[in-house]
Amino acid sequence: MIAIVDYGAGNLTSVKRALAYLGIRSRIVLTGEELRSACADQTTRIIFPGVGHARAAMETLRDRELDGALREAFRLRTPMLGICLGAQVVLSHSEEGDTPCLDLILGSCPKFRLPDKSLKVPHMGWNEIAVTQPHPVLRGVEPGDEFYFVHSYYPLPHDPAHVLACCEYGLTFPAAIGHLNLFATQFHPEKSGRIGLDLVRNFCEWDGKTEEIRDAK
Repeated sequence: MIAIVDYGAGNLTSVKRALAYLGIRSRIVLTGEELRSACADQTTRIIFPGVGHARAAMETLRDRELDGALREAFRLRTPMLGICLGAQVVLSHSEEGDTPCLDLILGSCPKFRLPDKSLKVPHMGWNEIAVTQPHPVLRGVEPGDEFYFVHSYYPLPHDPAHVLACCEYGLTFPAAIGHLNLFATQFHPEKSGRIGLDLVRNFCEWDGKTEEIRDAK
């Protein structure tokens, strides 16, 4: 079962619809208590979507006690998928609203500052990603595969080892990041056609383990 975190940042319907298309059960959780209850089932995975403003998102996460529940799920090695804003606020800090975030991965979220003024911000549309490190969730992604992006900020982990795929838009930025049982994409897999649905399925089948976890034991 997939627990979809609702923290007022939108994009829940498209995620739930994608899961239903794949035949995967899901439920929307609005509070920390609901998330902890869902995670009592050890087969549960968490999808942390979002479109919106980092500061407003973090305020809602705190108000609903979801921030602590997400940190707890991360410590307990529950598989987690962050999408778009959900991929940004798992880092330490966002420039958007000068916002302290969840700090699950050390890093920041800068705004695009592009030397090519013909490129518009937000970055919006289909772009190719390049896988920089193998990961179970990225299984099947080939050179030339494109995913759908809508964003003005991007995730920038401190440790390059946490960057799993990159994209070019006036500069090279991380398109997918990960650490232990957390995988996150700046793009929207649920809006990226067949290859995006394949990625969602890969996540739902992933046990949250990587070589990084095994090496740490």
